[in-house]
Amino acid sequence: MDFDEPVPKESIYGVLRSTASKHPDNIAYEYFEKEYSYAEFLRQVDDFSLHLKKRGVGFGDSIVICLPNCPQAIIAFYAASRLGAVSVMVHPMSPKTDIEYSIRDSGAKLALAINKFYGNFPSTEDIDCIDTVIVTTPADCMPFFKRTGAKLASKDCRMPDISGDSGAITWSRFMSESITDVDQSVPEVSEDAPAVILYTGGTTGFNKGAIISSRSFNRTAEGMIHLSGIFGEGNTMLAELPMFHGFGLCTCVHLPVCAGLKCLLMPTFTMESLAKTIVRRKVNFIAGVPTLYEKLIEEESLANADLSHIKGLFCGGDTISVESKTKVNAFLKSHGCDAGLRIGFGCTECLTATSIMPKGMDVDGSVGVPIPGHEFSIRDPETGALMPAGENGEICIAGPALMERYLNNDEETRNALRIHEDGKTWLHTGDMGRMDENGFIYFVQRIKRIIVTSGYNVFPS
Repeated sequence: MDFDEPVPKESIYGVLRSTASKHPDNIAYEYFEKEYSYAEFLRQVDDFSLHLKKRGVGFGDSIVICLPNCPQAIIAFYAASRLGAVSVMVHPMSPKTDIEYSIRDSGAKLALAINKFYGNFPSTEDIDCIDTVIVTTPADCMPFFKRTGAKLASKDCRMPDISGDSGAITWSRFMSESITDVDQSVPEVSEDAPAVILYTGGTTGFNKGAIISSRSFNRTAEGMIHLSGIFGEGNTMLAELPMFHGFGLCTCVHLPVCAGLKCLLMPTFTMESLAKTIVRRKVNFIAGVPTLYEKLIEEESLANADLSHIKGLFCGGDTISVESKTKVNAFLKSHGCDAGLRIGFGCTECLTATSIMPKGMDVDGSVGVPIPGHEFSIRDPETGALMPAGENGEICIAGPALMERYLNNDEETRNALRIHEDGKTWLHTGDMGRMDENGFIYFVQRIKRIIVTSGYNVFPS
């Protein structure tokens, strides 16, 4: 499928700036029931980018964002893009060795860390490339009274002792630094410039940094909007999926920016709090993994809830059985929601879902069709030959969502990204699946889980 509408040819920051220009009063995000318009969000991003610039961050540099879903994370994400810098997204609960590897591998000059897991962060004095670690708490961007109460009541909102690292600085102190002497000019940043590095085991299981461009974010988000019928103007996307994964970062953060939606940030949650938030805040769009939906419908607080405000539910990140999907959809329908689960397929190397079930369609067992601008092929994992419709092979993807390469790993890049006889670059996902005669994709399982016996492939699943 191809786009009928033009796709933004600009950086992810450029998309935010365009949305803020067109819809300045639309709500960009909500955090602990405090809303911020797109005009306010853009000002926060522009301001933070100058603070980064004061610390020496510029075009081509990297910053590590090791945070949950909070304003600090999305502000830093778009501010880095404004400068042409790259955001390195890292799980806040990662062990110290993984965080140190991400910093060294990416050459990050600055990092943002959450207070609760600051103890897992290596000292700036031990790593040559990094100069600054900004330590923040979930309360730093809360409304005043909530912030004061949270810092008094919860140890999770208290600042740790950072005096042992000369490069560590609190969020509040960092943001209070004067930027009047900082050059206000910023570089031109194209859609092809690297925007993000996402670390993944990828197709081989070894930790590698996938370099993702703004083009990938924009084309993927717009493709999902096109197939899904998502629209802005007062609608809300729940952002409970973590930003350090492509699924959460693109679907729950950048897609809302492209569409002018409100992003409802949830740094932590329980199933009970999530269910109550969905009902109380009348969430319209949700993206989640299968277990989230399976557990959500068991919540007592949803037993008599009206869910008619939900307009779209997107499911990926793992497989879901036909029986489980049917159970979830039946629950939704019985609670006034006409939107069933929309299953998708993707991986970190192509950012997030590059196939999704089109709006109004439901094909049991399928993960949908390619989003506009992308192609899928099923190939023999040994020879690379195209497989006939209905036969299993390796799922391969071509299109603008593909990563540029793996950071500092040419061999693994060559294994994952291959040019075939059609002259196109195809991502070999390492996943087995098939395509039917109507172009619907079916995921089977990871290739590594296939057992070869007597010359035949046996699928444990």
